[in-house]
Amino acid sequence: MANNLGLTVKPVCEITREDEERVRAWIDTPEYREKNFARQALVVNPAHACQPLGAELCAHGFEGTLPFVHGSQGCASYYRSTLNRHFREPAPAVCSAMTEDGAVFGGQNNLHEGLENACALYAPKMIAIFTSCMSEIIGDDVSSFLKNARAKGHLPKDLPAPYANTPSFSGSHVHGYDAMLGAILETLTEGRAVEGRCTGKLNFIAGFDANTGNYREYKRIFEAFGIPYTFLADISETFDSPLDGTYRLYPGGTPLEEAADSINGKATLSVAPYATTKTFGWVKENYSGKHVSMPMPMGIAKTDAFLLKLSELFEKPVPDALAAERGRAVDAMTDAHQYVHGKRFAVYGDSDYLLGYVSFLLEMGARPVHVLCSKGSKKLEKELHSLLDASPYGKDGKVYMNKDLWHLRSLLVTEPVDALIGDTHGKFAARDAKIPLFRFGFPIFDRVNRHRYPLVGYQGVVNMVTEICNKFIDLQDDGCEDRFFEMMR
Repeated sequence: MANNLGLTVKPVCEITREDEERVRAWIDTPEYREKNFARQALVVNPAHACQPLGAELCAHGFEGTLPFVHGSQGCASYYRSTLNRHFREPAPAVCSAMTEDGAVFGGQNNLHEGLENACALYAPKMIAIFTSCMSEIIGDDVSSFLKNARAKGHLPKDLPAPYANTPSFSGSHVHGYDAMLGAILETLTEGRAVEGRCTGKLNFIAGFDANTGNYREYKRIFEAFGIPYTFLADISETFDSPLDGTYRLYPGGTPLEEAADSINGKATLSVAPYATTKTFGWVKENYSGKHVSMPMPMGIAKTDAFLLKLSELFEKPVPDALAAERGRAVDAMTDAHQYVHGKRFAVYGDSDYLLGYVSFLLEMGARPVHVLCSKGSKKLEKELHSLLDASPYGKDGKVYMNKDLWHLRSLLVTEPVDALIGDTHGKFAARDAKIPLFRFGFPIFDRVNRHRYPLVGYQGVVNMVTEICNKFIDLQDDGCEDRFFEMMR
């Protein structure tokens, strides 16, 4: 072994090929699995990102909004690059560029200079400010910093500047999304509640959902019903805008005036009960109209419940076109169920998505054997168990809360399954287990256009059926003997 100067470097210890093979075989054993699940002070490949990343995604969902990270440039680059790679679109954001000086003396000067430069260079309609590890650890009082910034003229007095604490060392991206959404709504709706006024609109909260196809599917459903709506927050154009030769710093997003008036809405519906817990609690206390929180409409039963709730809230019948879509989705499931029925699956991801995956698989007669969430709650665990226990296909299912993808790998090699559902980070475990990975969720770095591919509603059912069943058919074709290579499958 040598470095770039040509100097020979002596290894600390020699590792023989035999040792490598021995360890490689050992990590696939039940003995290693037991040791793996006993660890407490180490996380290996967690299936979640950090709070500020969620806050940035939320900020991008509002008109003319510039995400502002109070922290180091390296942290801001991580959030931006993760969104860049998933959407393959720009994720413009700025930061206070804190360095060692800021860590010692506090980051107020950095914040003030950064805000002044951001306003001058990028002319945002709103700046959404959130924190990273450095500013949280040293205890920067950002609320006071912002008051001082306005007093000194670094921040215009009429420019909305919601602020959320989003420490990277606790929670996950969904908690950061929740904190930022709550801060934005509190800021924009302040003083806007009017007793007796009703916009007649539905306020819709999708939560941390990085699938722009889902946003478009929700909108299509609302428009089919003829329901006016305000999306809180809408990233469908921000991260899926047309390529027409003109760069737009702030494409799309929920209009700020609509978001401000949402406090006078007819109803607020959240399909992110685990991703927007605090925000929805605040909405129930402050927003007029009815307030409903329900699971993501993934699978037939949950989509049925979603449409019936819309029908109830706005006293409109379910449109015939959507009823016909349901029939086509059920037909697609019936045509293809034999390719999935009885197959064993492992699934992982965000809490709200997990409930959707499990519901869909059970409806198809598949068996969700390993259900893993790396940032879950006892409430989620109980809800997943109830879902599994209600179906004969869920009897083998086990739920693993607050475990990572290295735990999942042990499960896959000691209790094999036929396929894995989750984001790109699971590809290494899937390869070791020699099973296909169905890339649903966030982030997806190694495939294109997944974020344009709706997984909600009846169209989402058809999409998941199509992808999963066709992959199993491909595997059958690729692995069969010539005499079994059939025209029909």
